[in-house]
Amino acid sequence: MPEGDTVWNTAHVLQQALAGDRLTGSDFRVPGLATTNLAGWTVRESTSRGKHLLLRLAAPRTDGDGERWTLHSHLRMDGSWRTYPPGRRWSARPAHLIRAVLRGPRAVAVGYHLHDLALVPTATEHRLVGHLGPDLLGPDWDPAEAVRRLAAGPVVTIGAALLDQRSLAGVGNLYKCEVLFLRGVSPWTPVHAVPDLIGLVTLAQRLLAANRGHWTQSSTGSRRRGQTTYVYGRRAQPCRRCGTPIRRQEQDERVTYWCPTCQPGPPA
Repeated sequence: MPEGDTVWNTAHVLQQALAGDRLTGSDFRVPGLATTNLAGWTVRESTSRGKHLLLRLAAPRTDGDGERWTLHSHLRMDGSWRTYPPGRRWSARPAHLIRAVLRGPRAVAVGYHLHDLALVPTATEHRLVGHLGPDLLGPDWDPAEAVRRLAAGPVVTIGAALLDQRSLAGVGNLYKCEVLFLRGVSPWTPVHAVPDLIGLVTLAQRLLAANRGHWTQSSTGSRRRGQTTYVYGRRAQPCRRCGTPIRRQEQDERVTYWCPTCQPGPPA
């Protein structure tokens, strides 16, 4: 699943390609928006909220500023947005995966396998994202609030708690595994037993912020292939600290990687 930094990068790409432009056409390939035509609408900004993408638009009007609308999309496991110069072939993914096309004078934005695609008044977009916790890459980031929300579920395992976007928005499976390794915490430790929650969420924010602007995510400081993570995706490979084989197991329907030596605590 794309994590907060990947979604932030995607929003930035759309901002660079479309912001300030008046759309020349659109094509939605989902039932709820099949008849929607955004030709003439102005792209005000593209931004992210956790793992949600928000493209804010102004509808055309003859008596001043247009009404404000937000095109919401979620990438989940397999969604993506790609931009192309007008007239260039769209070659990134198969055409049957296309869910949205936005045409502008400088670029065409194509959304593949998008989820939760919706067009709502900007004034009501909080109904789609208002439940989210502090955004690790947003202006509302508040580590104390994130800790307060995590602590509200004291018996939940910290591995599951970090993925709950209602506590803090942006952490996915990769950062969950990497942050817990770096803090020496077993993913199956109950939240109430984690010794330094503020340190944990602060580190998560630092890692996402360090990867902002890069498509290759790294927690080790290296972006060379095979050297980007400590435990994630490294099942049976030696721990970079102690040499113990990295373990992999499902946890709450998600895959968790960890070092049983460097992360002592409750077993899987």
